[in-house]
Amino acid sequence: MKYHQIGSQLFIKNRFKFTAQINPKSLAIFNSNDIYPVSADSTLPFAQHRDIFYLSGVDQEESILLLFPDAPYENQREMLFLKETSEHIAIWEGEKLTKDRAFEVSGIKTVHWLQDFEKVLAELMTYCEIIYINTNEHYRATVETETREARFVKWWKDKYPAHAVAKSNPILQRLRSVKETEELDLIQNACNITEKGFRRLLSFVKPNVMEYEIEAELIHEFVRNRSKGFAYTPIIASGNNANVLHYIENNQQCKAGDLILMDVAAEYANYSSDLSRTIPVSGRYNDRQKAVYNAVLRVKNDATKMLTPGTLWKQYHIEVGKLMTSELLGLGLLDKADIQNENPEWPAYKKYFMHGTSHHMGLDTHDYGKLAEPMQANMVFTVEPGIYIPAEGFGIRLEDNVVVQETGEPFNLMRNIPIEIEEIETLMNK
Repeated sequence: MKYHQIGSQLFIKNRFKFTAQINPKSLAIFNSNDIYPVSADSTLPFAQHRDIFYLSGVDQEESILLLFPDAPYENQREMLFLKETSEHIAIWEGEKLTKDRAFEVSGIKTVHWLQDFEKVLAELMTYCEIIYINTNEHYRATVETETREARFVKWWKDKYPAHAVAKSNPILQRLRSVKETEELDLIQNACNITEKGFRRLLSFVKPNVMEYEIEAELIHEFVRNRSKGFAYTPIIASGNNANVLHYIENNQQCKAGDLILMDVAAEYANYSSDLSRTIPVSGRYNDRQKAVYNAVLRVKNDATKMLTPGTLWKQYHIEVGKLMTSELLGLGLLDKADIQNENPEWPAYKKYFMHGTSHHMGLDTHDYGKLAEPMQANMVFTVEPGIYIPAEGFGIRLEDNVVVQETGEPFNLMRNIPIEIEEIETLMNK
Protein backbone atom coordinates (compact mmCIF):
# COMPACT_ATOMS: atom_id res chain seq x y z
CA MET A 1 0.00 0.00 0.00
CA LYS A 2 1.17 3.53 -0.70
CA TYR A 3 -0.32 5.03 2.45
CA HIS A 4 1.30 5.09 5.88
CA GLN A 5 0.13 2.30 8.19
CA ILE A 6 -2.91 3.24 10.25
CA GLY A 7 -2.67 2.55 13.98
CA SER A 8 -4.51 -0.62 14.99
CA GLN A 9 -6.33 1.22 17.81
CA LEU A 10 -8.80 2.61 15.25
CA PHE A 11 -9.83 -0.88 14.15
CA ILE A 12 -9.94 -2.18 17.73
CA LYS A 13 -12.38 0.63 18.59
CA ASN A 14 -14.47 -0.06 15.51
CA ARG A 15 -14.80 -3.76 16.35
CA PHE A 16 -15.76 -2.94 19.93
CA LYS A 17 -18.51 -0.58 18.74
CA PHE A 18 -19.84 -3.21 16.34
CA THR A 19 -19.83 -6.21 18.69
CA ALA A 20 -21.49 -4.13 21.41
CA GLN A 21 -24.57 -3.92 19.20
CA ILE A 22 -25.06 -7.50 18.07
CA ASN A 23 -27.28 -10.05 19.82
CA PRO A 24 -25.96 -12.53 22.40
CA LYS A 25 -24.46 -15.78 21.05
CA SER A 26 -23.97 -14.18 17.63
CA LEU A 27 -21.17 -14.61 15.12
CA ALA A 28 -20.46 -12.05 12.35
CA ILE A 29 -18.44 -12.71 9.22
CA PHE A 30 -16.95 -10.24 6.73
CA ASN A 31 -15.28 -11.09 3.43
CA SER A 32 -12.82 -9.17 1.30
CA ASN A 33 -13.72 -8.20 -2.25
CA ASP A 34 -12.81 -10.29 -5.24
CA ILE A 35 -10.17 -9.36 -7.75
CA TYR A 36 -12.38 -8.85 -10.78
CA PRO A 37 -11.35 -10.27 -14.18
CA VAL A 38 -11.28 -8.21 -17.36
CA SER A 39 -10.50 -10.93 -19.93
CA ALA A 40 -7.73 -13.42 -20.64
CA ASP A 41 -5.51 -13.13 -17.54
CA SER A 42 -6.14 -9.42 -16.98
CA THR A 43 -7.75 -8.12 -13.79
CA LEU A 44 -8.88 -4.82 -12.36
CA PRO A 45 -6.77 -3.37 -9.52
CA PHE A 46 -7.85 -4.75 -6.17
CA ALA A 47 -10.09 -2.54 -4.02
CA GLN A 48 -10.84 -3.79 -0.52
CA HIS A 49 -14.40 -4.14 0.78
CA ARG A 50 -14.79 -1.13 3.04
CA ASP A 51 -16.50 -3.04 5.87
CA ILE A 52 -13.73 -5.56 6.48
CA PHE A 53 -11.23 -2.70 6.20
CA TYR A 54 -13.21 -0.59 8.70
CA LEU A 55 -13.20 -3.44 11.23
CA SER A 56 -9.68 -4.82 10.71
CA GLY A 57 -7.45 -2.60 8.56
CA VAL A 58 -6.69 -5.62 6.37
CA ASP A 59 -6.25 -4.39 2.79
CA GLN A 60 -5.68 -7.70 1.04
CA GLU A 61 -7.70 -10.05 -1.14
CA GLU A 62 -8.98 -13.47 0.00
CA SER A 63 -9.37 -12.37 3.63
CA ILE A 64 -12.12 -13.15 6.14
CA LEU A 65 -12.87 -11.50 9.48
CA LEU A 66 -14.85 -13.44 12.08
CA LEU A 67 -16.23 -11.80 15.23
CA PHE A 68 -17.83 -13.91 18.01
CA PRO A 69 -17.75 -11.96 21.31
CA ASP A 70 -19.55 -14.72 23.26
CA ALA A 71 -17.29 -17.55 22.12
CA PRO A 72 -16.29 -19.83 25.01
CA TYR A 73 -12.57 -19.25 24.52
CA GLU A 74 -10.87 -15.87 24.19
CA ASN A 75 -8.87 -16.88 21.10
CA GLN A 76 -12.15 -17.53 19.24
CA ARG A 77 -13.68 -14.07 19.75
CA GLU A 78 -11.78 -12.28 16.99
CA MET A 79 -10.21 -14.16 14.09
CA LEU A 80 -8.63 -13.33 10.76
CA PHE A 81 -8.28 -15.84 7.93
CA LEU A 82 -5.69 -14.90 5.32
CA LYS A 83 -4.29 -16.35 2.13
CA GLU A 84 -1.16 -18.23 3.15
CA THR A 85 1.93 -16.44 1.91
CA SER A 86 5.10 -18.11 0.61
CA GLU A 87 8.42 -17.31 -1.04
CA HIS A 88 6.84 -18.08 -4.43
CA ILE A 89 3.99 -15.61 -3.84
CA ALA A 90 6.44 -13.01 -2.56
CA ILE A 91 8.46 -13.27 -5.79
CA TRP A 92 5.52 -13.20 -8.20
CA GLU A 93 2.97 -10.99 -6.43
CA GLY A 94 4.83 -9.21 -3.64
CA GLU A 95 4.76 -9.70 0.10
CA LYS A 96 1.42 -10.64 1.68
CA LEU A 97 0.45 -10.32 5.32
CA THR A 98 2.16 -12.73 7.67
CA LYS A 99 0.40 -13.63 10.90
CA ASP A 100 2.62 -11.23 12.84
CA ARG A 101 2.03 -8.36 10.39
CA ALA A 102 -1.71 -9.03 10.43
CA PHE A 103 -1.67 -8.56 14.21
CA GLU A 104 0.27 -5.29 13.85
CA VAL A 105 -2.26 -3.98 11.33
CA SER A 106 -5.47 -5.14 13.02
CA GLY A 107 -4.78 -5.80 16.69
CA ILE A 108 -6.24 -9.30 16.21
CA LYS A 109 -4.14 -12.02 17.87
CA THR A 110 -5.77 -15.10 16.34
CA VAL A 111 -4.81 -15.39 12.66
CA HIS A 112 -5.38 -18.54 10.61
CA TRP A 113 -4.65 -19.38 7.01
CA LEU A 114 -7.70 -19.40 4.78
CA GLN A 115 -7.52 -23.15 4.20
CA ASP A 116 -8.56 -23.70 7.84
CA PHE A 117 -11.68 -21.51 7.69
CA GLU A 118 -14.35 -24.20 7.19
CA LYS A 119 -12.89 -26.42 9.92
CA VAL A 120 -12.75 -23.57 12.46
CA LEU A 121 -16.20 -22.30 11.50
CA ALA A 122 -17.74 -25.77 11.96
CA GLU A 123 -16.71 -25.76 15.61
CA LEU A 124 -17.91 -22.20 16.22
CA MET A 125 -21.31 -22.93 14.70
CA THR A 126 -21.95 -25.40 17.53
CA TYR A 127 -21.62 -22.52 20.02
CA CYS A 128 -23.51 -19.71 18.27
CA GLU A 129 -27.23 -19.25 17.59
CA ILE A 130 -27.24 -16.30 15.16
CA ILE A 131 -24.98 -15.42 12.26
CA TYR A 132 -24.69 -11.85 11.03
CA ILE A 133 -24.30 -11.66 7.27
CA ASN A 134 -23.07 -8.57 5.47
CA THR A 135 -25.41 -7.50 2.67
CA ASN A 136 -25.13 -4.27 0.66
CA GLU A 137 -28.09 -2.07 1.56
CA HIS A 138 -26.81 1.34 0.48
CA TYR A 139 -29.59 3.43 -1.03
CA ARG A 140 -27.59 3.98 -4.25
CA ALA A 141 -26.41 0.39 -4.67
CA THR A 142 -27.16 -1.56 -7.86
CA VAL A 143 -25.09 -4.75 -7.76
CA GLU A 144 -25.16 -6.93 -10.88
CA THR A 145 -22.21 -9.18 -10.09
CA GLU A 146 -22.08 -11.96 -7.52
CA THR A 147 -19.60 -10.77 -4.92
CA ARG A 148 -17.40 -12.89 -2.70
CA GLU A 149 -19.67 -11.88 0.19
CA ALA A 150 -22.78 -13.01 -1.71
CA ARG A 151 -21.19 -16.38 -2.58
CA PHE A 152 -20.33 -16.92 1.08
CA VAL A 153 -23.90 -16.17 2.19
CA LYS A 154 -25.29 -18.74 -0.28
CA TRP A 155 -22.76 -21.35 0.86
CA TRP A 156 -23.39 -20.70 4.56
CA LYS A 157 -27.19 -20.82 4.30
CA ASP A 158 -26.97 -24.15 2.50
CA LYS A 159 -24.53 -25.67 5.00
CA TYR A 160 -26.08 -24.30 8.23
CA PRO A 161 -29.82 -23.84 7.58
CA ALA A 162 -30.88 -24.20 11.24
CA HIS A 163 -29.18 -21.04 12.48
CA ALA A 164 -30.95 -17.70 12.71
CA VAL A 165 -29.79 -14.87 10.43
CA ALA A 166 -29.28 -11.18 11.23
CA LYS A 167 -27.83 -8.28 9.25
CA SER A 168 -24.61 -6.39 9.91
CA ASN A 169 -25.36 -3.57 7.51
CA PRO A 170 -27.86 -1.56 9.60
CA ILE A 171 -25.33 -1.47 12.44
CA LEU A 172 -22.49 -0.44 10.12
CA GLN A 173 -24.64 2.21 8.45
CA ARG A 174 -24.86 4.01 11.78
CA LEU A 175 -21.33 3.33 13.02
CA ARG A 176 -19.52 4.27 9.84
CA SER A 177 -21.50 7.49 9.42
CA VAL A 178 -20.02 8.96 12.63
CA LYS A 179 -16.26 9.30 12.26
CA GLU A 180 -13.53 8.71 14.80
CA THR A 181 -10.80 11.35 15.12
CA GLU A 182 -8.36 9.11 13.24
CA GLU A 183 -10.83 8.85 10.36
CA LEU A 184 -11.27 12.61 10.18
CA ASP A 185 -7.49 12.92 9.95
CA LEU A 186 -7.39 10.45 7.06
CA ILE A 187 -10.17 12.27 5.20
CA GLN A 188 -8.35 15.56 5.84
CA ASN A 189 -5.23 14.05 4.30
CA ALA A 190 -7.22 13.04 1.21
CA CYS A 191 -8.52 16.62 1.00
CA ASN A 192 -4.98 17.99 1.36
CA ILE A 193 -3.79 15.83 -1.54
CA THR A 194 -6.76 17.04 -3.58
CA GLU A 195 -5.74 20.62 -2.80
CA LYS A 196 -2.24 19.98 -4.17
CA GLY A 197 -3.71 18.63 -7.38
CA PHE A 198 -6.09 21.56 -7.79
CA ARG A 199 -3.38 24.16 -7.21
CA ARG A 200 -1.17 22.38 -9.74
CA LEU A 201 -3.76 22.56 -12.50
CA LEU A 202 -4.56 26.26 -11.90
CA SER A 203 -1.16 27.12 -13.37
CA PHE A 204 -1.54 24.48 -16.10
CA VAL A 205 -4.94 25.26 -17.65
CA LYS A 206 -4.99 27.47 -20.74
CA PRO A 207 -7.00 27.68 -23.96
CA ASN A 208 -6.85 24.56 -26.18
CA VAL A 209 -5.69 22.22 -23.41
CA MET A 210 -7.43 18.84 -23.54
CA GLU A 211 -9.64 17.68 -20.69
CA TYR A 212 -7.61 14.48 -20.38
CA GLU A 213 -4.41 16.50 -19.99
CA ILE A 214 -5.94 18.12 -16.90
CA GLU A 215 -6.85 14.64 -15.64
CA ALA A 216 -3.23 13.57 -16.15
CA GLU A 217 -1.91 16.50 -14.10
CA LEU A 218 -4.21 15.53 -11.24
CA ILE A 219 -3.34 11.84 -11.17
CA HIS A 220 0.36 12.72 -11.23
CA GLU A 221 0.00 14.93 -8.16
CA PHE A 222 -2.26 12.48 -6.33
CA VAL A 223 -0.02 9.44 -6.73
CA ARG A 224 3.15 11.32 -5.82
CA ASN A 225 1.46 12.13 -2.50
CA ARG A 226 0.73 8.49 -1.57
CA SER A 227 -2.79 8.26 -2.98
CA LYS A 228 -3.86 5.29 -5.11
CA GLY A 229 -5.46 7.92 -7.34
CA PHE A 230 -8.97 9.21 -7.86
CA ALA A 231 -11.58 8.57 -5.18
CA TYR A 232 -14.13 8.15 -8.01
CA THR A 233 -14.19 8.44 -11.80
CA PRO A 234 -13.10 12.03 -12.52
CA ILE A 235 -15.30 14.59 -14.27
CA ILE A 236 -13.39 17.21 -16.30
CA ALA A 237 -16.22 18.94 -18.17
CA SER A 238 -15.52 22.02 -20.27
CA GLY A 239 -18.20 24.20 -21.86
CA ASN A 240 -21.53 22.48 -22.37
CA ASN A 241 -20.11 19.17 -21.13
CA ALA A 242 -20.70 20.54 -17.63
CA ASN A 243 -24.44 20.17 -18.21
CA VAL A 244 -24.02 16.37 -18.32
CA LEU A 245 -23.94 15.60 -14.60
CA HIS A 246 -21.80 12.46 -14.90
CA TYR A 247 -19.69 13.39 -17.90
CA ILE A 248 -16.57 11.19 -17.69
CA GLU A 249 -15.24 11.02 -21.25
CA ASN A 250 -12.81 13.90 -20.60
CA ASN A 251 -11.79 13.94 -24.25
CA GLN A 252 -12.66 17.44 -25.48
CA GLN A 253 -10.57 20.56 -26.04
CA CYS A 254 -11.07 23.42 -23.59
CA LYS A 255 -11.89 26.54 -25.56
CA ALA A 256 -11.09 30.16 -24.72
CA GLY A 257 -13.88 31.84 -22.81
CA ASP A 258 -15.42 28.59 -21.57
CA LEU A 259 -15.60 27.28 -18.03
CA ILE A 260 -14.36 23.87 -16.85
CA LEU A 261 -16.43 22.09 -14.21
CA MET A 262 -14.21 19.61 -12.38
CA ASP A 263 -15.63 17.06 -9.96
CA VAL A 264 -12.49 15.21 -9.03
CA ALA A 265 -10.72 14.25 -5.81
CA ALA A 266 -8.11 11.98 -4.27
CA GLU A 267 -8.45 9.01 -1.95
CA TYR A 268 -6.03 8.25 0.85
CA ALA A 269 -5.87 4.93 2.74
CA ASN A 270 -9.28 4.02 1.23
CA TYR A 271 -10.86 7.23 2.57
CA SER A 272 -12.40 9.60 0.04
CA SER A 273 -12.49 13.29 -0.58
CA ASP A 274 -14.99 14.84 -3.01
CA LEU A 275 -14.28 18.20 -4.64
CA SER A 276 -16.04 20.30 -7.28
CA ARG A 277 -14.64 23.54 -8.66
CA THR A 278 -15.44 25.49 -11.83
CA ILE A 279 -12.63 27.54 -13.36
CA PRO A 280 -12.25 29.72 -16.49
CA VAL A 281 -10.20 28.31 -19.38
CA SER A 282 -8.79 31.78 -20.15
CA GLY A 283 -8.09 32.65 -16.51
CA ARG A 284 -10.92 35.20 -16.17
CA TYR A 285 -14.67 34.82 -15.61
CA ASN A 286 -16.95 37.07 -17.64
CA ASP A 287 -19.68 39.06 -15.88
CA ARG A 288 -22.44 36.50 -16.47
CA GLN A 289 -20.24 33.64 -15.33
CA LYS A 290 -19.33 35.61 -12.20
CA ALA A 291 -22.97 36.27 -11.38
CA VAL A 292 -23.93 32.60 -11.64
CA TYR A 293 -20.75 31.49 -9.84
CA ASN A 294 -21.39 33.78 -6.87
CA ALA A 295 -25.02 32.64 -6.71
CA VAL A 296 -23.86 29.02 -6.39
CA LEU A 297 -21.25 30.02 -3.82
CA ARG A 298 -23.84 31.81 -1.68
CA VAL A 299 -26.09 28.74 -1.73
CA LYS A 300 -23.14 26.54 -0.74
CA ASN A 301 -22.14 28.80 2.14
CA ASP A 302 -25.68 29.16 3.47
CA ALA A 303 -26.44 25.45 3.06
CA THR A 304 -23.29 24.54 4.99
CA LYS A 305 -24.54 26.44 8.04
CA MET A 306 -27.61 24.17 8.16
CA LEU A 307 -25.57 21.00 8.70
CA THR A 308 -25.93 20.80 12.47
CA PRO A 309 -26.88 18.02 14.92
CA GLY A 310 -30.57 17.19 14.72
CA THR A 311 -31.02 18.35 11.12
CA LEU A 312 -33.04 15.98 8.94
CA TRP A 313 -31.58 15.34 5.48
CA LYS A 314 -34.94 15.61 3.67
CA GLN A 315 -35.93 18.89 5.31
CA TYR A 316 -32.44 20.27 4.71
CA HIS A 317 -32.86 19.76 0.97
CA ILE A 318 -36.21 21.55 1.04
CA GLU A 319 -34.54 24.55 2.67
CA VAL A 320 -31.67 24.51 0.18
CA GLY A 321 -34.26 24.49 -2.60
CA LYS A 322 -35.65 27.76 -1.22
CA LEU A 323 -32.16 29.31 -1.28
CA MET A 324 -31.62 28.20 -4.86
CA THR A 325 -35.05 29.45 -5.97
CA SER A 326 -34.20 32.92 -4.68
CA GLU A 327 -30.87 32.94 -6.54
CA LEU A 328 -32.43 31.74 -9.81
CA LEU A 329 -35.00 34.54 -9.59
CA GLY A 330 -32.17 37.02 -9.13
CA LEU A 331 -30.36 35.65 -12.18
CA GLY A 332 -33.48 35.89 -14.34
CA LEU A 333 -33.58 32.15 -14.93
CA LEU A 334 -36.94 31.84 -13.13
CA ASP A 335 -39.80 34.28 -12.72
CA LYS A 336 -42.68 34.45 -10.25
CA ALA A 337 -45.01 32.62 -12.63
CA ASP A 338 -42.60 29.66 -12.70
CA ILE A 339 -42.81 29.46 -8.91
CA GLN A 340 -46.59 29.83 -8.76
CA ASN A 341 -47.12 27.09 -11.35
CA GLU A 342 -44.47 24.67 -10.12
CA ASN A 343 -45.07 20.99 -9.43
CA PRO A 344 -44.41 20.41 -5.70
CA GLU A 345 -42.90 17.03 -6.58
CA TRP A 346 -40.42 18.70 -8.97
CA PRO A 347 -40.05 22.38 -7.98
CA ALA A 348 -39.18 25.01 -10.57
CA TYR A 349 -35.57 25.33 -9.38
CA LYS A 350 -34.96 21.69 -10.42
CA LYS A 351 -34.78 22.83 -14.05
CA TYR A 352 -31.35 24.29 -13.26
CA PHE A 353 -30.34 22.34 -10.14
CA MET A 354 -31.57 18.78 -10.44
CA HIS A 355 -29.37 16.82 -8.01
CA GLY A 356 -29.06 16.69 -4.24
CA THR A 357 -26.91 19.06 -2.21
CA SER A 358 -25.24 16.74 0.29
CA HIS A 359 -24.37 13.10 0.94
CA HIS A 360 -22.39 11.25 3.59
CA MET A 361 -18.69 10.79 2.80
CA GLY A 362 -15.92 8.65 4.26
CA LEU A 363 -14.62 5.22 3.28
CA ASP A 364 -17.00 5.44 0.34
CA THR A 365 -17.51 8.64 -1.63
CA HIS A 366 -21.25 8.10 -1.15
CA ASP A 367 -20.74 6.74 2.32
CA TYR A 368 -22.96 4.89 4.76
CA GLY A 369 -25.60 6.83 6.68
CA LYS A 370 -29.28 6.54 7.55
CA LEU A 371 -30.84 9.48 5.74
CA ALA A 372 -34.09 9.35 7.73
CA GLU A 373 -32.22 9.81 11.02
CA PRO A 374 -31.02 13.18 12.41
CA MET A 375 -27.51 14.37 11.68
CA GLN A 376 -24.90 13.92 14.41
CA ALA A 377 -21.58 15.51 15.31
CA ASN A 378 -18.59 14.00 13.45
CA MET A 379 -20.61 13.04 10.40
CA VAL A 380 -18.94 14.18 7.19
CA PHE A 381 -21.05 15.59 4.37
CA THR A 382 -20.44 17.08 0.98
CA VAL A 383 -22.07 20.42 0.14
CA GLU A 384 -22.39 20.69 -3.64
CA PRO A 385 -25.00 22.99 -5.19
CA GLY A 386 -24.88 23.73 -8.90
CA ILE A 387 -26.58 25.73 -11.64
CA TYR A 388 -26.65 24.22 -15.13
CA ILE A 389 -27.61 26.37 -18.14
CA PRO A 390 -27.37 24.46 -21.45
CA ALA A 391 -28.80 27.43 -23.35
CA GLU A 392 -25.80 29.52 -22.23
CA GLY A 393 -23.23 26.76 -22.72
CA PHE A 394 -21.96 26.35 -19.18
CA GLY A 395 -22.69 24.83 -15.79
CA ILE A 396 -21.21 25.60 -12.38
CA ARG A 397 -20.90 23.31 -9.36
CA LEU A 398 -18.97 24.07 -6.18
CA GLU A 399 -18.35 21.43 -3.54
CA ASP A 400 -16.60 21.14 -0.20
CA ASN A 401 -16.46 18.43 2.47
CA VAL A 402 -17.49 19.41 6.00
CA VAL A 403 -17.63 17.83 9.46
CA VAL A 404 -20.75 18.39 11.57
CA GLN A 405 -19.76 19.94 14.91
CA GLU A 406 -21.42 19.51 18.30
CA THR A 407 -21.93 23.29 18.39
CA GLY A 408 -21.38 26.00 15.81
CA GLU A 409 -20.88 25.81 12.07
CA PRO A 410 -19.46 22.70 10.37
CA PHE A 411 -15.70 22.44 9.96
CA ASN A 412 -14.64 22.70 6.30
CA LEU A 413 -12.01 20.09 5.44
CA MET A 414 -11.44 21.93 2.13
CA ARG A 415 -11.05 25.37 3.69
CA ASN A 416 -7.63 25.86 2.04
CA ILE A 417 -8.71 24.96 -1.50
CA PRO A 418 -9.27 28.16 -3.54
CA ILE A 419 -12.92 28.90 -4.25
CA GLU A 420 -13.35 32.69 -4.36
CA ILE A 421 -13.28 34.18 -7.87
CA GLU A 422 -10.49 36.66 -7.05
CA GLU A 423 -8.14 33.99 -5.69
CA ILE A 424 -8.71 31.62 -8.60
CA GLU A 425 -8.12 34.38 -11.17
CA THR A 426 -4.99 35.55 -9.35
CA LEU A 427 -3.50 32.05 -9.24
CA MET A 428 -4.35 31.38 -12.89
CA ASN A 429 -2.72 34.62 -14.06
CA LYS A 430 0.55 34.53 -12.13
